[in-house]
Amino acid sequence: EIGPGETKLIHTGVKVAIPRGYELQVRPKSGISLKTKLRVANTPGTIDSDYRGDVGVVLINHGTEPFDVRQGDRIAQLVVMPFKEIDFEVVDELTETVRADGGFGSTTEKTKNA
Repeated sequence: EIGPGETKLIHTGVKVAIPRGYELQVRPKSGISLKTKLRVANTPGTIDSDYRGDVGVVLINHGTEPFDVRQGDRIAQLVVMPFKEIDFEVVDELTETVRADGGFGSTTEKTKNA
């Protein structure tokens, strides 16, 4: 049971061996998102290739009533995605861009005012 406003880790009983260079993403299912106030809290959740434990889903109940998660409920979906490993370099200064350090919506505002 997940109470109103509560966040819980739900164990799925699923274990996977993901190849190096890939990750398993835990994403919400559209049906449960539409029909309930239950949400995957860290979307997408990432499971690394070296993890061998139980795949867990972090759920939050945004509703006003408790929600019972039962065995067999389809609470999330898993997607295997490739990723590129890169080396980062620490630098003293970054290169200049038009956006610079502008935050949310900053590129839209510059386009309107141009």
